[in-house]
Amino acid sequence: MTIRNLQEVAAIPKSEPPLVSVKDVGKTYFTGQSAVHAVASASLDVRRGEFVSLLGPSGCGKSTLLMMIAGLEKPTAGSIDLLGSPVLAPRRDIGIIFQDATLLPWKSAMDNVLFPIRILKLPVHKYRQRAQELLDMVGLTGFEHKKPGELSGGMRQRVAICRSLIHDPDILLMDEPFSALDAITRDQMNVALSEILETYRKTVIFVTHSIREAAFLSDRVVVMGGRPSGIMLDMPMPFARPRRFEVEETVEFTQVCRELRLTIEAAHGHASSNHAAPKGAAVIE
Repeated sequence: MTIRNLQEVAAIPKSEPPLVSVKDVGKTYFTGQSAVHAVASASLDVRRGEFVSLLGPSGCGKSTLLMMIAGLEKPTAGSIDLLGSPVLAPRRDIGIIFQDATLLPWKSAMDNVLFPIRILKLPVHKYRQRAQELLDMVGLTGFEHKKPGELSGGMRQRVAICRSLIHDPDILLMDEPFSALDAITRDQMNVALSEILETYRKTVIFVTHSIREAAFLSDRVVVMGGRPSGIMLDMPMPFARPRRFEVEETVEFTQVCRELRLTIEAAHGHASSNHAAPKGAAVIE
């Protein structure tokens, strides 16, 4: 399947209404008398069960867009709907995984997984078996009572993934969750995440800087770029599931990665041709 074919597939209308609908969303940060335009007029639909990656150079607004979908940032323009209702604040039907596992260091892996249940004031005893099943699935059988300081970085992120799934949210938002891991562990986490999602069938929006990671994990890859940023490409991935690393050895995978890389390079060139951000302004990820 050629890149042209892929883009034609992306253009085919889907009958099912989107789970997440982002319409003409913009975000401007004000720092004193200066304004930093982080995202400009981004539109994106994500349907139930899709894995969509947001890919692009540093500072293109990927994480900002993700945090607006999470309800942790408010857009300055446009609208975001989830399940047909506007996202105005953090919601129980959204799970979030950050770059850092952010586990409570004094609690065991099991207690960290169950922590959202306590926060939501749900009966903990009803979720303990689900927590054990999640820990077993990610290969942490026997580590239930270990504290974060006794776990490797990859293990901690596995606990964080279990914690995000414990209350069965409709959608997972993942902000570069594997970027701090070494290359081997990162590859292992990509396979583990794929296996988890095959079982639980969650909708995922995933932020990454890695072209190969995005191509391997995703049903669609959305490239962001420019400043203020917008969506430059929305490409479906032609690889069947379940996926293993052998897919990365195919000509098709190389072709897809090349097209994504060329788009990012064009996005970076577009950003460089614009005026620089005001001195002292924060970098927008």
